[in-house]
Amino acid sequence: MQNEKKLPACPVETTLMLIGDKWKVLILRDLLPGTKRFGELKKSIGTVSQKVLTAQLRDMEGNGLVHREVYAEVPPRVEYSLTPLGKSLKPILDSMSTWGEEYKASLE
Repeated sequence: MQNEKKLPACPVETTLMLIGDKWKVLILRDLLPGTKRFGELKKSIGTVSQKVLTAQLRDMEGNGLVHREVYAEVPPRVEYSLTPLGKSLKPILDSMSTWGEEYKASLE
């Protein structure tokens, strides 16, 4: 975890620092049901580039939200899953989903 960085005083700002990127929220959404390989994540997220997805996963791993498991196979298999800390963001994503549905419904 990035303990060497000073965290913002505001808890909302801290949360945004960790998941405020569009791709990070989508990565969380797609890993909540369970473990995925890199290719599965890239496909489920959509238009994200391989470079950006790799960078976001590394950042989330460094912050303790994502676990990366490398299997000693040929070719190597890499799987990503949420840590307990990452899973603890589920209520936030659920709230975002509910709000988004309500917003879409209000426009109809």
